Order: sequence, then C-alpha cells, then structure tokens
Amino acid sequence: MWKYFKRFLDLLMSLVILIIFFIPMIIIAIAIKIDSKGPVFFSQKRVGLRGREFKLYKFRSMCDGAEQMLESMKSENEQDGPVFKVKNDKRITRVGKIIRRASIDEFPQFFNVLKGDMSVVGPRPPLPDEVKQYKTWQNRRLSMKPGITCIWQVSGRNNIPFEQWMKLDLQYIDTWSIGLDFMIILKTIKTMIMRDGQ
Repeated sequence: MWKYFKRFLDLLMSLVILIIFFIPMIIIAIAIKIDSKGPVFFSQKRVGLRGREFKLYKFRSMCDGAEQMLESMKSENEQDGPVFKVKNDKRITRVGKIIRRASIDEFPQFFNVLKGDMSVVGPRPPLPDEVKQYKTWQNRRLSMKPGITCIWQVSGRNNIPFEQWMKLDLQYIDTWSIGLDFMIILKTIKTMIMRDGQ
C-alpha cells in the first residue's frame, strides 16, 4: 500500500514542480545555450531498480564532450571507491557552476520520475561501470527505485567516503517511511536555498 502512496506523491510532486518551474526552466535552457555550445540537456545511462538500465536527464552543466575527457582526469579524483568526483572540475561551464550550486541541473529528472524510472527520494542512480565494481553487499541499494535526492545528499555529500555513502543508502532502505522522505525533501530544499550543492 505504502509503495503506491509513494508513487502517487512522486507523480503529484513532479507535476507540480514542472508546472511551477516551467518558465524558469526555459530561461535556464536559454542561458545554457548562450553560455556554451552543445545541447541543453545531458542524458546518461544509469542503473535503476533491480539493475535495470535507463537514461537519466539533466541540464547540461559541463562543456560539450565532457565524458570523453574523463579518462585523462581520473588521477584528479577526490572520491574513493568507483565514483569520480572533483570539486573544481574544469569541465563545468559558467552557467553550470550556478545551476549545480543550487542543484537546479537535476530538475529534468522529474521527467524520469513521471516515466517511472526514478522516485523523488531514493538512492542516487549509479553508472553501469560503478555497479560492476560493487561489493556483494552494496548491490542491495538497487532494491529500491533511485531518487533525485537522497540521505547522502543532505548528510555531507562529497565529504562522505564511498563506503559510508553506501551504508547510508542501505539505512534509508531499511528504515524507509513517508515521514523520512518528507524530512529528506525538506533538508534538500534547505540545501538548495543555502546553495550548498556540489
């Protein structure tokens, strides 16, 4: 019963946000197009519920061809485990820095929620190459639909070691409730307002 209620809230919240922010999203799209060459949206293959792959959408915040530059930057990685994170990533555009700070680049993922690939709250969807490097116990984070925001994003984000990040996701799965989702959403809004995104 509760999973259906969660899906109902996902659909309701996504529709409300996409309607309210329709004009701002158009302005962001124009700014991205003016700021740098390349598409407005960035799509990437991610792994979702029970290992099913889907295409995740974001506003493009990096230069066109950023993924092709990744191999040469791996020595700069500041995150442990299979995840690549760099605080001052040279691939990020001027507009990209702004929309990332406020986590606005994630807004197109509400379309992923409408499609059923994602939930508003849930473990962040990993890349296929990351999943291949998971330890057996870490695969359990794929037992819940991935989310736009999660407990990791409101608990320190890039300052949290990879293994602790995985444990936080499993803690969320084991203790999930509608109340916990609302708490994470409220903390996410605070993070956006304070522009603490990385």
